[in-house]
Amino acid sequence: MIRHPGASAIVPFLSDPAGEDPQVLLIRQYRYAAGGYLYEVPAGRLDAGEDPKTCAARELREETGCTAEAIEYLTSIYTTPGFTDERIHLFMATGLIAGETKHEADEFLELQPMLLSRALEMIQAGEIQDGKTVIALLFAAGFRLSR
Repeated sequence: MIRHPGASAIVPFLSDPAGEDPQVLLIRQYRYAAGGYLYEVPAGRLDAGEDPKTCAARELREETGCTAEAIEYLTSIYTTPGFTDERIHLFMATGLIAGETKHEADEFLELQPMLLSRALEMIQAGEIQDGKTVIALLFAAGFRLSR
């Protein structure tokens, strides 16, 4: 059993999510374990005692340079409960304001803005394979934007 402090991930909306086909901001990041680049939502580990929403805002700022006017909780998931207790809290961000990134030394990533419809097509085609990203995008599209 691998113990993990937990993490947060956030779906950043570049345009109004209530619009016809909103734009999201994904990252394309090199992952050694996957042996290549993956499309992901910004995410990272919780600091000791850190609130998941605070972590989501911090990771959004560090990885994309953006701050959000509003951050909404989506759901929480266990990543791989067969061997770790890692739990990721998923959020969505709206009203983004651009700023400067603060990548960690081992982060090799580029920003990838795209229409939500394109991201959903990429999930269906197997081009987005990161679990937290698949769930966060599908959850936002299916349960938050369809209201």
